[in-house]
Amino acid sequence: MPADPSSRTAGENPRSAASAPRTVPSPQSRGSGTSAVEVRRSTRRRRTVSAYREGDRTVVLIPARMSEAEEQRWVGVMLDKLAAQESKRMLGDAELAARAELLSGQYLDGRARPESVRWVTNQNTRWGSCTPAEGSIRLSHRLQGMPEYVVDYVLLHELAHLLVPGHGRRFWQLLEAYPRTERARGYLEGVVAAGRLPHLSGPGDDEP
Repeated sequence: MPADPSSRTAGENPRSAASAPRTVPSPQSRGSGTSAVEVRRSTRRRRTVSAYREGDRTVVLIPARMSEAEEQRWVGVMLDKLAAQESKRMLGDAELAARAELLSGQYLDGRARPESVRWVTNQNTRWGSCTPAEGSIRLSHRLQGMPEYVVDYVLLHELAHLLVPGHGRRFWQLLEAYPRTERARGYLEGVVAAGRLPHLSGPGDDEP
Protein backbone atom coordinates (compact mmCIF):
# COMPACT_ATOMS: atom_id res chain seq x y z
CA MET A 1 0.00 0.00 0.00
CA PRO A 2 1.14 3.61 -0.44
CA ALA A 3 1.63 4.22 3.30
CA ASP A 4 4.71 6.30 4.00
CA PRO A 5 6.64 4.95 7.04
CA SER A 6 8.98 7.94 7.07
CA SER A 7 6.25 10.55 7.47
CA ARG A 8 6.48 11.11 11.24
CA THR A 9 8.13 9.16 14.04
CA ALA A 10 7.54 11.53 16.97
CA GLY A 11 5.42 14.44 18.11
CA GLU A 12 2.04 13.06 17.02
CA ASN A 13 -0.86 13.77 19.37
CA PRO A 14 -2.27 10.29 20.06
CA ARG A 15 -5.42 11.63 21.75
CA SER A 16 -6.68 13.46 18.70
CA ALA A 17 -5.29 11.15 16.00
CA ALA A 18 -6.03 7.66 17.25
CA SER A 19 -8.98 5.50 18.17
CA ALA A 20 -9.56 1.99 19.53
CA PRO A 21 -6.00 1.35 20.75
CA ARG A 22 -4.91 -2.22 21.36
CA THR A 23 -1.70 -3.84 22.55
CA VAL A 24 -0.09 -6.41 20.28
CA PRO A 25 3.07 -8.54 20.58
CA SER A 26 6.08 -6.91 19.01
CA PRO A 27 7.63 -8.93 16.15
CA GLN A 28 11.02 -7.98 17.59
CA SER A 29 10.20 -8.56 21.24
CA ARG A 30 8.45 -11.92 21.44
CA GLY A 31 10.26 -13.73 24.21
CA SER A 32 12.81 -10.96 24.64
CA GLY A 33 11.21 -9.07 27.53
CA THR A 34 11.13 -5.70 25.75
CA SER A 35 8.23 -3.26 25.84
CA ALA A 36 4.80 -3.89 24.36
CA VAL A 37 3.49 -2.34 21.17
CA GLU A 38 0.19 -0.47 21.17
CA VAL A 39 -1.51 -0.03 17.80
CA ARG A 40 -3.89 2.91 17.50
CA ARG A 41 -6.13 3.06 14.44
CA SER A 42 -7.45 6.38 13.20
CA THR A 43 -10.25 7.14 10.75
CA ARG A 44 -8.53 10.47 10.09
CA ARG A 45 -5.44 8.78 8.71
CA ARG A 46 -5.50 7.86 5.04
CA ARG A 47 -1.96 7.06 3.94
CA THR A 48 0.50 7.70 6.77
CA VAL A 49 1.98 5.46 9.46
CA SER A 50 3.96 6.78 12.41
CA ALA A 51 5.39 5.53 15.69
CA TYR A 52 6.93 6.84 18.88
CA ARG A 53 8.00 5.70 22.35
CA GLU A 54 5.60 6.36 25.23
CA GLY A 55 7.10 5.26 28.54
CA ASP A 56 7.70 1.54 28.37
CA ARG A 57 5.50 1.13 25.28
CA THR A 58 5.88 1.77 21.58
CA VAL A 59 2.81 3.38 19.99
CA VAL A 60 2.15 2.80 16.28
CA LEU A 61 -0.49 4.96 14.57
CA ILE A 62 -2.10 3.52 11.43
CA PRO A 63 -5.12 4.17 9.17
CA ALA A 64 -8.31 2.50 10.41
CA ARG A 65 -8.88 0.76 7.06
CA MET A 66 -5.57 -1.14 7.21
CA SER A 67 -5.87 -4.95 7.26
CA GLU A 68 -4.37 -7.07 10.04
CA ALA A 69 -1.66 -8.35 7.68
CA GLU A 70 -0.75 -4.78 6.70
CA GLU A 71 -0.80 -3.79 10.36
CA GLN A 72 1.70 -6.51 11.27
CA ARG A 73 3.97 -5.55 8.40
CA TRP A 74 3.95 -1.85 9.25
CA VAL A 75 4.46 -2.48 12.97
CA GLY A 76 7.67 -4.32 12.03
CA VAL A 77 8.72 -1.53 9.66
CA MET A 78 8.19 1.19 12.25
CA LEU A 79 9.93 -0.73 15.04
CA ASP A 80 12.93 -1.14 12.75
CA LYS A 81 12.84 2.57 11.92
CA LEU A 82 12.73 3.64 15.57
CA ALA A 83 15.48 1.20 16.49
CA ALA A 84 17.63 2.51 13.64
CA GLN A 85 17.17 6.10 14.78
CA GLU A 86 18.06 5.20 18.36
CA SER A 87 21.08 3.17 17.29
CA LYS A 88 22.40 5.99 15.12
CA ARG A 89 21.87 8.53 17.88
CA MET A 90 23.31 6.54 20.78
CA LEU A 91 26.18 4.33 19.66
CA GLY A 92 29.57 6.02 19.43
CA ASP A 93 32.88 4.14 19.61
CA ALA A 94 32.77 4.00 23.42
CA GLU A 95 29.20 2.69 23.41
CA LEU A 96 30.09 0.22 20.69
CA ALA A 97 32.94 -1.17 22.80
CA ALA A 98 30.62 -1.43 25.80
CA ARG A 99 28.06 -3.20 23.65
CA ALA A 100 30.70 -5.67 22.48
CA GLU A 101 31.60 -6.50 26.07
CA LEU A 102 27.93 -7.03 26.92
CA LEU A 103 27.30 -9.27 23.89
CA SER A 104 30.42 -11.31 24.56
CA GLY A 105 29.33 -11.93 28.13
CA GLN A 106 25.76 -12.76 27.16
CA TYR A 107 26.37 -15.04 24.17
CA LEU A 108 30.04 -16.06 24.20
CA ASP A 109 30.63 -16.58 27.93
CA GLY A 110 32.87 -13.50 27.93
CA ARG A 111 35.57 -15.32 25.95
CA ALA A 112 35.76 -12.77 23.14
CA ARG A 113 37.71 -9.79 24.46
CA PRO A 114 38.59 -7.28 21.74
CA GLU A 115 41.33 -4.74 22.33
CA SER A 116 39.48 -2.14 20.26
CA VAL A 117 36.04 -1.73 18.70
CA ARG A 118 35.28 1.23 16.46
CA TRP A 119 33.34 2.57 13.51
CA VAL A 120 35.22 3.11 10.24
CA THR A 121 34.30 4.86 7.01
CA ASN A 122 36.51 2.89 4.61
CA GLN A 123 34.60 -0.42 4.56
CA ASN A 124 32.36 -0.42 1.53
CA THR A 125 32.49 -4.13 0.75
CA ARG A 126 31.89 -5.53 4.24
CA TRP A 127 29.58 -4.86 7.14
CA GLY A 128 32.42 -5.45 9.59
CA SER A 129 35.85 -6.98 10.00
CA CYS A 130 38.18 -8.14 12.72
CA THR A 131 41.88 -8.82 13.07
CA PRO A 132 42.26 -11.61 15.65
CA ALA A 133 46.02 -11.08 16.00
CA GLU A 134 45.40 -7.49 17.09
CA GLY A 135 42.08 -8.09 18.81
CA SER A 136 40.52 -5.29 16.78
CA ILE A 137 36.98 -5.05 15.44
CA ARG A 138 35.78 -2.49 12.90
CA LEU A 139 32.19 -1.90 11.79
CA SER A 140 31.16 -0.01 8.68
CA HIS A 141 29.65 3.38 9.47
CA ARG A 142 26.79 2.50 7.10
CA LEU A 143 25.40 0.24 9.81
CA GLN A 144 24.77 3.28 12.00
CA GLY A 145 21.41 3.87 10.37
CA MET A 146 20.21 0.31 10.93
CA PRO A 147 18.28 -1.23 13.85
CA GLU A 148 20.20 -2.01 17.02
CA TYR A 149 19.56 -5.75 16.73
CA VAL A 150 21.22 -5.70 13.28
CA VAL A 151 24.26 -3.85 14.63
CA ASP A 152 24.37 -6.34 17.52
CA TYR A 153 24.34 -9.25 15.08
CA VAL A 154 27.23 -7.86 13.02
CA LEU A 155 29.16 -7.04 16.18
CA LEU A 156 28.57 -10.52 17.57
CA HIS A 157 29.61 -11.98 14.21
CA GLU A 158 32.97 -10.23 14.49
CA LEU A 159 33.34 -11.14 18.16
CA ALA A 160 32.88 -14.78 17.20
CA HIS A 161 35.73 -14.39 14.71
CA LEU A 162 38.06 -13.60 17.60
CA LEU A 163 37.40 -17.18 18.72
CA VAL A 164 36.98 -18.93 15.36
CA PRO A 165 38.56 -17.34 12.27
CA GLY A 166 36.57 -19.05 9.51
CA HIS A 167 32.88 -19.56 8.72
CA GLY A 168 32.69 -23.26 9.44
CA ARG A 169 30.19 -25.16 11.55
CA ARG A 170 31.90 -24.28 14.83
CA PHE A 171 31.68 -20.56 14.00
CA TRP A 172 27.95 -20.67 13.28
CA GLN A 173 27.31 -22.69 16.42
CA LEU A 174 28.60 -19.72 18.39
CA LEU A 175 25.89 -17.53 16.88
CA GLU A 176 23.03 -19.96 17.49
CA ALA A 177 22.37 -18.48 20.92
CA TYR A 178 21.58 -15.03 19.49
CA PRO A 179 17.77 -15.06 19.01
CA ARG A 180 17.67 -12.50 16.21
CA THR A 181 20.26 -13.99 13.89
CA GLU A 182 17.77 -14.91 11.16
CA ARG A 183 15.87 -11.64 11.48
CA ALA A 184 19.08 -9.63 11.25
CA ARG A 185 20.33 -11.64 8.28
CA GLY A 186 16.97 -11.11 6.59
CA TYR A 187 17.24 -7.37 7.13
CA LEU A 188 20.76 -7.29 5.71
CA GLU A 189 19.71 -9.40 2.75
CA GLY A 190 16.96 -6.88 2.08
CA VAL A 191 19.57 -4.14 1.99
CA VAL A 192 21.62 -6.23 -0.41
CA ALA A 193 18.57 -6.69 -2.63
CA ALA A 194 18.21 -2.93 -2.75
CA GLY A 195 21.75 -2.77 -4.08
CA ARG A 196 23.15 -0.81 -1.18
CA LEU A 197 25.72 -3.11 0.42
CA PRO A 198 27.20 -6.61 0.05
CA HIS A 199 26.21 -9.25 2.59
CA LEU A 200 27.88 -11.08 5.42
CA SER A 201 28.78 -14.59 4.44
CA GLY A 202 26.42 -17.30 5.60
CA PRO A 203 26.83 -20.99 6.41
CA GLY A 204 28.55 -22.63 3.50
CA ASP A 205 29.61 -19.34 1.92
CA ASP A 206 33.21 -18.47 1.14
CA GLU A 207 35.17 -16.06 3.26
CA PRO A 208 34.42 -12.43 2.36
